[in-house]
Amino acid sequence: MFNKILIANRGEIAVRIIRAARELGVGTVAIYSTADRDALHVHLADEAICVGPARSTESYLNMNNILSAAVATGAQAIHPGFGFLSENSKFARLCEEMNIKFIGPSAKVMDMMGDKINARAEMIKAGVPVTPGSEGEVHTTDEAVKIAEEIGYPIMLKASAGGGGKGIRKVNNVEELVPAFEAAQAEAQAAFGNGAMFIERMIFPARHIEVQILGDSQGNVIHLGERDCSLQRNNQKVLEESPSVAIGHTLRNEITAAAVKAAQHVSYENAGTTEFLLDESSGKFYFMEMNTRVQVEHPVTEFVSGVDIVKEQIRVANGNELSVKQEDVTFSGHAIECRINAENPKFNFAPSPGKITNLFLPSGGVGLRVDSAMYSGYSIPPYYDSMIAKVIVHGENRFEALMKMQRALLEFDVEGVITNVDFQLELISDPHVVAGDYDTSFLGNVFLPEYQKED
Repeated sequence: MFNKILIANRGEIAVRIIRAARELGVGTVAIYSTADRDALHVHLADEAICVGPARSTESYLNMNNILSAAVATGAQAIHPGFGFLSENSKFARLCEEMNIKFIGPSAKVMDMMGDKINARAEMIKAGVPVTPGSEGEVHTTDEAVKIAEEIGYPIMLKASAGGGGKGIRKVNNVEELVPAFEAAQAEAQAAFGNGAMFIERMIFPARHIEVQILGDSQGNVIHLGERDCSLQRNNQKVLEESPSVAIGHTLRNEITAAAVKAAQHVSYENAGTTEFLLDESSGKFYFMEMNTRVQVEHPVTEFVSGVDIVKEQIRVANGNELSVKQEDVTFSGHAIECRINAENPKFNFAPSPGKITNLFLPSGGVGLRVDSAMYSGYSIPPYYDSMIAKVIVHGENRFEALMKMQRALLEFDVEGVITNVDFQLELISDPHVVAGDYDTSFLGNVFLPEYQKED
């Protein structure tokens, strides 16, 4: 096993990785920007090293500084967490060149699956269903108009190199296409340095279903069930649960088998997620993308499967076989995760950085977990993502999980900054959500208009 790993991230995921490594007897190195000097992950790690100023481009995205920190501290591997450099094949390749293990899939697989156009082509080869769409990159509005006419409206415009909801637009007709294409392309160019787009027929209404997969260097690939991530705002997930109430036994077997087939086709190693859109009316599902990293919502899968995904990541990167085989994986109960952000839902979800003057995190009972890097007196910096905690619950059934989440959110108290805790409490208590009657359009089209009326 590694003696020491460096965590190339911050916030709750850095804390999560440090805890997993410590339980495996592995030493940890935290990196931090000048804005994060007093962050919790800095205090918890065995060593910590500053890699630059507050701006991400000069610190958490600074490959040279991060690799230099790994060399200087003698770290044998780097865990990138999610976001930042987690899906950057150049960084993975640099780690390999410097004989530092990247805790994730190979740069080759990242290149193959990180580009959505390449990923579609590979999934077609693997026999995994994909939505009708463009065969390659789309660079001009004239091309876009022609392709949209062929596949039919409504369509989705997507950045080939996209992620995090950027470079994506829904288009209902030809009148909307040109301005939407130009806006999405400009956003993609600014965010990823690549303005290449592709077009897919929009599956609407749909469920967003993702399957957690794990692979090792010996060729073993397993799945850990599915998560329903349909409650989204602006293509960003808000609440996730497992299992999905929209899937029965037969469909569950089909969609998880497709996810494993996808991973096997590309010889996937480490943790990853295969994402699908499910058309509930027809029961058909379509490959959307593969995330080549650990997901924000991985704890719901850990609760229902009993498998520690981050520990498996470290073991697999060390060359070990997966600690479980598919036949060993059993699923129990129901889990839900709510993302807690420092933001103001009543003011268009504007970020709310500042100093936490008082903090009480929910606790007590079986099946409740809070992943966070907050503490009383901590100042949330304005430079990074606004997520400050994740509340995850597990119950014997979905009703118990819903009630436990309501109880946890009622106890959650953060003073000094505005958070979305009350928003999440209303969402988890909504009759449609309680009934499991929602899809990817529900939050934006049904819940938010009513929620915003309340003032």
